[in-house]
Amino acid sequence: MSFFIPAAYAGTAAAGPAGSGFEWVFLIGFLVIFYLMIWRPQAKRAKEHKNLLGGLQKGDEVVTSGGIAGKVSKVADDFVVIEVSDTVELKFQKQAIAATLPKGTLKAI
Repeated sequence: MSFFIPAAYAGTAAAGPAGSGFEWVFLIGFLVIFYLMIWRPQAKRAKEHKNLLGGLQKGDEVVTSGGIAGKVSKVADDFVVIEVSDTVELKFQKQAIAATLPKGTLKAI
């Protein structure tokens, strides 16, 4: 095995410094901060967006991630048809829906 590790380092590699445990405290603290500040809010937003997309129905007023506001005229498994005006209907993927608006918002705009 000394073929891969030079003889001068072979004996010192096994004997590491005697740690006081602070490394573990910092590691655990970093993981807790990562969970509380990044992963948990991201999972909460993903769950809310999934519920939003699952509850879409005809007549809902929505805004897409591109900023287009309209009324849902048809809902399929992966796509939504949005009526932007009386004669214009656009087809979007469900994932492009960013938010729903309260009823009557489009008339007020």
